[in-house]
Amino acid sequence: MDWSLVLASQGIEHFIDRDEAGGWTLTVAEADHEKAQAQIRQYRLENRYWRWRQPVFQPGIIFDWRCSIWVLLNIFIYWRSEARADLRMAGMMDGAALLQGEWWRLFTATWLHADLAHLAENMVFGFLLVGLVMGRYGPGVGLLAAYLAGVGGNLATWSVYGENHRGLGASGVVMGALGLLVVQSVSFFQRRNANAFRIFVSGLFVGILLFVFLGVSPESDVVAHLGGLISGLLLGSLLSVAPRFTHRSWISLAAGVLFAVLVILPWVCTLA
Repeated sequence: MDWSLVLASQGIEHFIDRDEAGGWTLTVAEADHEKAQAQIRQYRLENRYWRWRQPVFQPGIIFDWRCSIWVLLNIFIYWRSEARADLRMAGMMDGAALLQGEWWRLFTATWLHADLAHLAENMVFGFLLVGLVMGRYGPGVGLLAAYLAGVGGNLATWSVYGENHRGLGASGVVMGALGLLVVQSVSFFQRRNANAFRIFVSGLFVGILLFVFLGVSPESDVVAHLGGLISGLLLGSLLSVAPRFTHRSWISLAAGVLFAVLVILPWVCTLA
């Protein structure tokens, strides 16, 4: 088809046909044969470093709507926390309680929210980013990685503030999902492509802008957001080593089961 457009641009009559033995063919009159070959040769010479020719993302789902499960779980837990006033205190991130062995707060705090506005903000942006992560890494692996990145954000606040810190919210998960997506620009940078560096820089720049827009405000926990972002970058770097491996059904199932365990077990410890 490319060669046909080249010949058409030069006014050379031709026909595209399919031969059972040789496949697709481009037929020209014998008198135009030499001229047609010269034009095609020149076209290939001029476009051998065509910048827009680049590998694309692997085929398949880009956005995974099953991220709505994560959203519904957050809504359900918020509803329960509104009905039980002690649930937030028992599950929120508390540095002093963590020092006493209450490790489950690292996980349960990612499901709790201060008010409806806090919940809505995290769910709107989280639905989009977590859905993209699940589509890119596979549903089980993507959801587990974003969740663990949120836990990494809580660890970051504990390491910085120590026992004097309290916090809650899914913003660490949201920032972790952003970090997991930013890593995808690095995978382009690793390819031998003339456009790879530009794509890498663009992806990194967009990630920084989104972090500033979503994660930096006077009332937000910037350390938790930054910790979640860095955790997402680290996890994404590990997962990008074998991108197709994460989409295997048994890997995705195993990651999904582990995610369920890491949701249920901390809450069982909290409510015990």
